[in-house]
Amino acid sequence: MDTTTVRVEADFIGSRHIPRDSYWGIHTARAVENFPITGQTVAQMPEMIRALAHVKKAAVAANTQLGVIEPAVAAAITAACDDLLAGQLHDQFVVDVIQGGAGTSTNMNANEVIANRALQHIGAQQGDYHLIHPNDHVNASQSTNDVYPTALRLAVYAGVERLLQAMASLRAAFGAKAREFHAVLKIGRTQLQDAVPMTLGQEFAAFATMIGEDEARLREARALITEVNLGATAIGTGINAPAGYCDLVVPLLARFSGIPVVQAENLIEATQDTGAFVQLSGVLKRVATKLSKISNDLRLLSSGPQAGFGDILLPARQAGSSIMPGKVNPVIPEAMNQVAFEVIGNDLMVTMASEAGQLQLNAFEPLMGWALHKSIAHLASACKTLQTNCVEGIQANHAVLSKRVAESVTLVTALNPIIGYEQASRIAKTALATGNTIASTAEGLGIMSAAEMMVLLVPENLTQPIRLGTQNR
Repeated sequence: MDTTTVRVEADFIGSRHIPRDSYWGIHTARAVENFPITGQTVAQMPEMIRALAHVKKAAVAANTQLGVIEPAVAAAITAACDDLLAGQLHDQFVVDVIQGGAGTSTNMNANEVIANRALQHIGAQQGDYHLIHPNDHVNASQSTNDVYPTALRLAVYAGVERLLQAMASLRAAFGAKAREFHAVLKIGRTQLQDAVPMTLGQEFAAFATMIGEDEARLREARALITEVNLGATAIGTGINAPAGYCDLVVPLLARFSGIPVVQAENLIEATQDTGAFVQLSGVLKRVATKLSKISNDLRLLSSGPQAGFGDILLPARQAGSSIMPGKVNPVIPEAMNQVAFEVIGNDLMVTMASEAGQLQLNAFEPLMGWALHKSIAHLASACKTLQTNCVEGIQANHAVLSKRVAESVTLVTALNPIIGYEQASRIAKTALATGNTIASTAEGLGIMSAAEMMVLLVPENLTQPIRLGTQNR
């Protein structure tokens, strides 16, 4: 064996040659062998790595105050955690995101990386676990069953914060367009048929409001994940944790992470219950569904350029066809649609994984964590590209919109309170059949003079409740 390139580590199953310079050890090596599933590693979940570092840092601080860990060892472990928080050594988290064991492989990976980095801080060699041990020191007073769920909650909280920021920026972009288009008249549509007049600004203001409502729902769901079971150890009874540990570790975690976590009232319940993840995933599905609906609207409103709706013009981002010259597609809304489909599918994964929990633990939190990570991260990225590459560059197609408003028979709807539904229907049907304006049609039918009609049907007055100046006839 070449000791310059490898070191030997052992567990109760046997021994393994580990690359000497690696920060992970035998437990991580076994996980890499056992779970060649997705090719996606925990290194691609930086929020989770930072969350694990916060948990380990809080645990070692509590253990030091209670006399479980010597101050010099604690200082080295704390320094290693700070390295992870600074973004170092994330590439050493090499286990697959999908793994059996309720996250044990991820926790072991973290324990080994932190232990070996701590050993470096005291001038020792990686693998010298008699000085600082991954389980006896880094994992003291803990188990995977309270570390992993707690870290997952921290990671999700941080991710949701970034998603909220992206949604707020997208909402602001729609709001800016609503103000820009506040006086641009158009014909609204229901069931893809012509409806009554509105402004393009009103349409875009509705998009902004839809997003704002979902920001509020997302904050509500995020609040549910601040309850953690750290200190529960294996099943919630607190075995192997010293007296007073629970009361110390959660406030320390809140202080170190800046996330307002609180200890769960019933640690046995909290160790097995993943309902907060189901709730959050459901809200993410709601967000995705509504963003996809908005994207559908943008695609419809911009369809054309000659045979579609053509109400708005989306910024041209790239060539739309390899065969049709000059064709431009709504690729940015289409990307948002596809992210939404993914999030909806991820929600089903979270639901099934939560339902499959048994007795005092849910073994499938790694799948929940990966699904939530993807949903949150991809939604945030999609919001950003929809904002910067689409919404901010949208233009109103003024010529098309004004022509449609001038020719629309749906303006006759405003006459219902004056002449009644039946008479208004006669005007609309006849105008469509003859191609005449509704004003001339009403006069021809002897229902109302063209002059009276034009006074009533000022399109600008039809986009909000108005006080009609003519009595019912």
